[in-house]
Amino acid sequence: MPWAVNAALVVLGLGFGATVASAVTSETLAALGAPGGVAMFLGGATGLAGTYLALVMVLLVSRVPVVERVLGFDGLLRWHRRLAPWPISLIAAHVLLIIIGYSQAQKTGLWHEIGLMVSTFPWMIEATIGFVLMMAVATVSARWIRRRVRRERWWAFHLFMYLALALSFAHVIVLGPSFVRHPVTRVLWILFWVATAGFVIAYRFGLPIVRSLRHGLTVAEVRQEAPGVVSIILHGRKLDRLAVSGGQFFEWRFLTKGMWWQAHPFTLSARPSASQLRLTVKSVGDYSSAVAQLKPGTRVAIEGPYGVFTSHARRRRKALLISGGIGVTAIRSLLEDLPQSAEPVVVMRASTKEDLVLLSEVIELVALRKGRVYEWVGPRSDVKLDRLAQLVPDFRKRDVYVSGPRGFVSTVTSLMSRMGVPADALHFEAYELA
Repeated sequence: MPWAVNAALVVLGLGFGATVASAVTSETLAALGAPGGVAMFLGGATGLAGTYLALVMVLLVSRVPVVERVLGFDGLLRWHRRLAPWPISLIAAHVLLIIIGYSQAQKTGLWHEIGLMVSTFPWMIEATIGFVLMMAVATVSARWIRRRVRRERWWAFHLFMYLALALSFAHVIVLGPSFVRHPVTRVLWILFWVATAGFVIAYRFGLPIVRSLRHGLTVAEVRQEAPGVVSIILHGRKLDRLAVSGGQFFEWRFLTKGMWWQAHPFTLSARPSASQLRLTVKSVGDYSSAVAQLKPGTRVAIEGPYGVFTSHARRRRKALLISGGIGVTAIRSLLEDLPQSAEPVVVMRASTKEDLVLLSEVIELVALRKGRVYEWVGPRSDVKLDRLAQLVPDFRKRDVYVSGPRGFVSTVTSLMSRMGVPADALHFEAYELA
């Protein structure tokens, strides 16, 4: 829904403009002309702008269903990453400019002014702790450091951003020139903070807890599918009432020693029945290897479902589905939702025959829909993706679904775009293996 994305961007842009405008209109020419006035004005404006963008970042990953359906999980993460440097940079500039401004006004050194502000200004100790936490999270999230940190550790540390924003809230309201003697602006800003916190509490924590308790999921069986690949069979209550589509995924939290505190995304490899769910996992890292060792009876908490890699995204009658390795899980569950008229063509890419997991199930589902399955097995150098045009001559008239590791998905989607597949007909789900 491009119109919805554009509308959201307009609303966020207007909010950003109003935030900056409140900083501009709260200053007087006399204040700007005073010693340190310009620095303090710029410090206030950058602080407000940075905080506004930080709250928008939090909203993007708060799992609000309507936002997730519009942008998709991958889209939300892309926007989150693009936006991330701006609030951090603006808030850092805010701190530096405010210190410079006050030191110029008081005619003192920077270090002396820092000590004075922290010890005498209300809520500044909490704000300072929040700023330190925010800079620490930003440092760990830098790409060259992020690649060297395990996902679960980075994720746990990243949660301190919530605490950093909470600690910063009071000093903004009490000290910000835009709010002193401006009660309406103060009320609106408080409502924005409260709404953001409410979305996070409701959708990141409340709804997953309620959903997990309602369905009571436990591990029933760990089934070997191929070397290094297992299916986890889960039993629960009223699972057919989950509003989940084929191709979607959940964040899974296995409530056992060493795993309960972290959640990882895995796609359903089959649509749920009334009492059973299935996910299929390839052991490529510490967490996925630990999943393969789960014991029957282990309780499971879920967050989701997420993702727009579903039949609802279709724009055309027919479909071409391309999977790389374990990406077949999304393709297999998606097939259950496709009508017979889709006449799906499925291309399964793997390094060896043994890596073509769930092949027999895919063949059966495709046969019911009068489609075709192609197996591409061998080293990457031996498998030429441009052969797709020969296998599926009408690919430009089909919706194209691509699922697999991020590198594979990026290569295939770029090729499809160059070969003339419209953007609205190209759907993908990229996996980060862990």
